[in-house]
Amino acid sequence: MAKIAVLGYGTVGSGVAYVLDTNGAQVADSAGEDIELKYILDLRDFPGDKHESIVVHDIDVILNDPEVEVICETMGGIEPAFTFEKKALEAGKSVCTSNKELVAAHGPELVELAKKNNVSYLFEASVGGGIPVLRSMNDSIRHERLDSIRGILNGTTNYILTKMDKEKADFDSVLKVAQEKGYAERNPEADIEGHDACRKTAILASIMSGQFVKHEDIYTEGITKISSEDFEYARSLGRAIKLLGSCERKNGKFFAMVAPFMVGADNPLSTVNGVFNAIDVHGNMLGDVMYYGKGAGKEATASAVVADVIDIVKHRGKHIDWNLRNVPAQVESNENAERQFFVRVDASAKDAALAQFPGAQEVTASGVSGEFAFVTEVISEKAFEEKLTLLGNVKGYIRLL
Repeated sequence: MAKIAVLGYGTVGSGVAYVLDTNGAQVADSAGEDIELKYILDLRDFPGDKHESIVVHDIDVILNDPEVEVICETMGGIEPAFTFEKKALEAGKSVCTSNKELVAAHGPELVELAKKNNVSYLFEASVGGGIPVLRSMNDSIRHERLDSIRGILNGTTNYILTKMDKEKADFDSVLKVAQEKGYAERNPEADIEGHDACRKTAILASIMSGQFVKHEDIYTEGITKISSEDFEYARSLGRAIKLLGSCERKNGKFFAMVAPFMVGADNPLSTVNGVFNAIDVHGNMLGDVMYYGKGAGKEATASAVVADVIDIVKHRGKHIDWNLRNVPAQVESNENAERQFFVRVDASAKDAALAQFPGAQEVTASGVSGEFAFVTEVISEKAFEEKLTLLGNVKGYIRLL
């Protein structure tokens, strides 16, 4: 029997306990032996909870128990999670985590420390909730030369954009509903400003490149500037608006970004709605493969954590290697990336817009007046920004995919 501990008894931590309670037989069959939850670390007590008797408040109780082989860190945040994970790995205990913030900041260092101590550091649940994309990238398609990854990586923003599209609602009212339903935090900045998607993009980019892509090096835009008028134009163009995280190799260089895009109807990402996530991975031999599912939630995320536990137990005494090295990656500026842009300006700026963007295609939308909207020809990010600065009277712009 393998014995484990969970650090943090919040949404994901309690979910891990729930998965083990509910699917214990299936977990044991997959792992080849029973898995017992021996400790739960939390500052709180949980009177009346099924597992109240195994709640402890001191991490050393867990670290000093030789029976505990695997620690599931589901606390979130950088500290004290980082310190606890390091101590666990140094004590010869494997760690699995759902903590995307920590993995994005210190993942390569922790993988290196795990290898040094002949244990494993797994983090499937840090990207895409229950979607098994990282393990697939690291195992099933590791032999591929991955050219690009692009996806909807944040369920909260996708829910907001979907509601704005389908119900023609404004951003503020939809955000309020998302908070009431528990899809968005009281302080939603990490989601709506793109920071959460950026961290997940950094993790995906790091696995793809085999190096350490820092999230600070990824150009990031959120969805706070997206308006109901933008959706009217998107419908006119037969497109959907999605917040996408992407990374790609091109001409020997590595690019990454997070930003809203108008996605064409022929792209499967355009039909991914609500809180669901979808990640498209392109390999040089495989072509495109898409991973789709719940990107968050108690059971889905906890299921991914338990999958990591099973992997560790099945490979007891062996370090599970990841295509992730503690070597800084060189992320190129996006200024030379070329694409089309959708732009809205005040009606008075029409002539100036056509002068700056010759060949622009005018776009009209039902119920929108007093402005001129258009789609540019293919242009570099740098050239677009320069022209936009000269233009003035810009109401908004969105990239096209």
